[in-house]
Amino acid sequence: MLELKSIHARYGAIKALRGITLEVKEGEMVALIGVNGAGKSTTLATIAGVLRPVEGMITFLDESIAGKPPEAIARRGISLVPEGRAILASLTVEENLRLGAFIRRNHQEYLMDLEENFSLFPILKERFYQLGGTLSGGEQQQLAIARALMSHPKLLMLDEPSLGLAPLIVDQIFDLIKTLHNRGVTILLVEQNVDRTLEIVDRAYLLNTGTIQTSGSASQIRSQVDIEGVYLGDQKRD
Repeated sequence: MLELKSIHARYGAIKALRGITLEVKEGEMVALIGVNGAGKSTTLATIAGVLRPVEGMITFLDESIAGKPPEAIARRGISLVPEGRAILASLTVEENLRLGAFIRRNHQEYLMDLEENFSLFPILKERFYQLGGTLSGGEQQQLAIARALMSHPKLLMLDEPSLGLAPLIVDQIFDLIKTLHNRGVTILLVEQNVDRTLEIVDRAYLLNTGTIQTSGSASQIRSQVDIEGVYLGDQKRD
């Protein structure tokens, strides 16, 4: 479904990605793990068109999307839930969800999509006319994910969905991600909670300073990587 080949990207003079090659198959949940600054969020931003690669290829559903604007990539079927959620605090839950459905034209389908999201996020139905900025952190994260789902993405990218949330809410978010995957949503996940992440994903890539250090199934990563030391980029040696 998604394939990156030798992707290089920069923030000004800083080389953030150095030859990233990875793939996500339809129906998979794949994780990007690693230290802060390893290039995980930058990889998602490059896929989403927020950052243009300076070298390499990105194909999605057999079509090149490298360098295309974010709205074109969203229309193609990729939705990004950014780190920090980025909901619009001065807009209501309803208005945030409408923004997520900007590529949808049929009002009846929009109403059906709302009901489907309410089945996943019942609190959003209760908060429908409430300002996004008045929601709790967990509710805002649910809104951010629901907003992304309103476009019916073929690939959902989640950037640090558990960041800054209380442990009980983190449990709820991980349960929600598992539910989405079980419903057939293809997911590319960036998450600092490595232990919890490897419990739910099919495969993972370990990034370090803009490169892929290792990759494999969740069980392979567990056997190859010192999970406690992953935030330091520390790998076990054979």
